[in-house]
Amino acid sequence: MIIDFKNTEESVINNFYDGEGFIAAKMYNDDKNRILYGRLEPGCSIGMHRHEDNSEIIYFLKGKGTALFDDDKEEVSEGMCHYCPKGHSHSLINDGKEDLIFFAVVPRQ
Repeated sequence: MIIDFKNTEESVINNFYDGEGFIAAKMYNDDKNRILYGRLEPGCSIGMHRHEDNSEIIYFLKGKGTALFDDDKEEVSEGMCHYCPKGHSHSLINDGKEDLIFFAVVPRQ
C-alpha cells in the first residue's frame, strides 16, 4: 500500500498538546496506525504529552530541534530517530533556524 504524502492535504493544528505555534501535518489513520508527515516552523513546538496506550517513532528528515523525553533533553537533526515508548512522555521543539521536517508513526497497541 502506498501513502502519497505529496498529494495529501496538509492540516494545520494550533497549539498541539499546548505547544507553541502550530504543526503542519499530512496524516493517514486507520485502526492500526497513525502515520504523519509533519513540519514545525522555527519557534513552534508540540507540547509535552504522555503515551499511555501507544508509542511513537519520529524520524527526522530535515532541520534541527530538541526532543524532551521524560526528564531528558535530546538534540535531534536530519537522519536521527526519536522513540517514545508506551508509558513515557515527550515533546518536540523547533529551536533551529529552518523548518523541522519529520515522519512519525504511532502504532495502536
